[in-house]
Amino acid sequence: MSDDELFARLRAAAEALDPVPEDLADRMVAVVAVADLSREYALLTLMEGIESPVRGDAETTTLQFSDGSATVLLHISGAEGGARRVDGWIDAEASEVRLTQGERTWTTEPAEHGRFAFEDVPAGLCRVQVVTQGDVKDLLTPQFEV
Repeated sequence: MSDDELFARLRAAAEALDPVPEDLADRMVAVVAVADLSREYALLTLMEGIESPVRGDAETTTLQFSDGSATVLLHISGAEGGARRVDGWIDAEASEVRLTQGERTWTTEPAEHGRFAFEDVPAGLCRVQVVTQGDVKDLLTPQFEV
């Protein structure tokens, strides 16, 4: 008996004695989707009730994202004309920070102590990617609204 014939008989025996459940593919897709949602929810922490020294009565939001090896803190405030200003701090060595909204991307280099800022960001859904240095992997946040 050849190897191909032996493997065919083993496959047939496995399919007869322990068949793959019909709904396995659907269940696996659901498990992966839920795991990704749980990861994004765990990554995003909305910090409410933080008093911040901002001028005027503009609406502000503070968000914190972490992947266990790096943390980024974002402070979003209103600017003139309905635009937003996003101030941020990263606690890891980073060479670049990108804010992406649709097809548009803003790029900056963090200053001393990991501080960075983006001005004139229109309202909408955004993501921040921190390009880190060394052994720390890049941090990509889930989408958030500015």
